[in-house]
Amino acid sequence: MAAKILANLIVMGTGIVARALVQAYRQALTNASKTGVAQETLQNAVRRSSKVMTEQEARQILNVSETTTWEEVLKRYDTLFENNAKNGTFYLQSKVHRAKECLEAAYRDKGQGTGTPS
Repeated sequence: MAAKILANLIVMGTGIVARALVQAYRQALTNASKTGVAQETLQNAVRRSSKVMTEQEARQILNVSETTTWEEVLKRYDTLFENNAKNGTFYLQSKVHRAKECLEAAYRDKGQGTGTPS
């Protein structure tokens, strides 16, 4: 008899907890949609998955400003690329190369000559 009562309590308790979790999840979704968190999360996911380097990020990697000439960008690129080839990682070397490619396109679009691409 005690086992039957204990089993009923466990089943009822599990049901109550399950309903509470479902209700809390629904409320969390409602709150997220009201505050725009869901939209922001979706936008961040899209931004992360695009894998395209922005011009600002490229400038930070190469440590150059918007007023820097293309020749100075190339000089900075060569220095960083060679340093990472000697005692850096392939990942950093790749980031430096992608930053140069991004800025090369930006300088070309702005009408400033990029010279011969290296």
